Amino acid sequence: MSVLTGRLPNGLRIAVDPMPGLHSATVGIFLTAGGRHERAEQCGVAHFLEHMAFKGTPSRTALRIAEEIEDVGGYINAYTGKEMTAYYARVLEADVEMALRLLADIVLNPLFAEPDIEVERGVILQEIGQALDTPDDIIFDWLQESAYPDQPFGRPILGPAERVSAFGRSDLAGFVGEHYGPDQIILAAAGAVDADALHAVAADLFGGLASRPKAVAPAARFAAGERRAFRDLEQVHLTLGFEGAAARSQEVYAAQLYAIAMGGGMSSRLFQELRERRGLCYSVFAQASAYDDTGLISLYAGTGPDQIRELAELTMDELRRGAEGLAEAEIERARAQMKAGLLMGLEGPSGRAEHLARQLAIWDRVPPLEETLARIEAVTAADLRDFAGRLIGGAGPALALLGPIADAPDREALVRRLAA
Repeated sequence: MSVLTGRLPNGLRIAVDPMPGLHSATVGIFLTAGGRHERAEQCGVAHFLEHMAFKGTPSRTALRIAEEIEDVGGYINAYTGKEMTAYYARVLEADVEMALRLLADIVLNPLFAEPDIEVERGVILQEIGQALDTPDDIIFDWLQESAYPDQPFGRPILGPAERVSAFGRSDLAGFVGEHYGPDQIILAAAGAVDADALHAVAADLFGGLASRPKAVAPAARFAAGERRAFRDLEQVHLTLGFEGAAARSQEVYAAQLYAIAMGGGMSSRLFQELRERRGLCYSVFAQASAYDDTGLISLYAGTGPDQIRELAELTMDELRRGAEGLAEAEIERARAQMKAGLLMGLEGPSGRAEHLARQLAIWDRVPPLEETLARIEAVTAADLRDFAGRLIGGAGPALALLGPIADAPDREALVRRLAA
């Protein structure tokens, strides 16, 4: 990776990673604002705003936005996360400037026309309904709420239907005014792209934006809670969440290696014990997420109502055994998976562009790939024991359960099992 970075006088950050030999590029506008930056009455507005960006600008209709990118065979999309909102496009080399100008237009100049708001409100309400009907989707929102109750970090990205039903133009424009300043914009591009040319276009498009105070999100406070809901389903869906490591923590790589060893693949402890040896589930996995000031180790499994107690108790047993010590072969296997996942994810321009934006958001620089790989290599067995020991010796897991849960143990029972 030969990353070139820059900054406009108003604070907007730019990162470009040219990839010789490619004929296409990904260019994206990444905002360091997402769901956790919303006040209670704004819950869901960042995601609503992402939808509205594609509904038209003073110079482009919604149809024209779609036609302009697809006339050249390109692809355009967006997503909203807890700490970032992204608008990005994948195009051929000759169309990079066009794609950037299109993205800048929809981000900086959305119309927010009332008829379009009403149409998109219906679309988002359908999206919320679909999520509520998808157990292995909504269960993670419930886990987030249980782990971070009564705070922005724990609220769902889509927002509750009653909030979405009430949003108007002023709500959308207000969030833009608070969070779409140049200090919160990262322009990232990778692939067949000329860094100097992109910088010049960026200066033309964004150079006139006035700096504004950067809104600070409330601190996240992990407070392990529990949410259980009966639903007449074939399976019980179980999620557990432990407070992990924040993105700039020294333990962030230990957290990821631990999650991989416990539930990151077919050779992981949970997969082998719960699925391969016991036949208790079809799907089981663990993952580590890192944010600005907190992290979350989350585990998921789905099983039958008669097996949920055994599955939950065995999960606690494996987590405890994992904290007592992982074998060297397990650690090296997890390390290889983590490094391979990182390197494979950077083979395409879209993965690289997103990587650039996230690194700038975390570190305000793009660390060399060799530095990241060295930090992964530096994690020792003792580091993993220390991290896992604190993980299971802390407040215990947040718990979310959905399905026929009559026989499912409660959180306190799982905490006692973990400490046994």
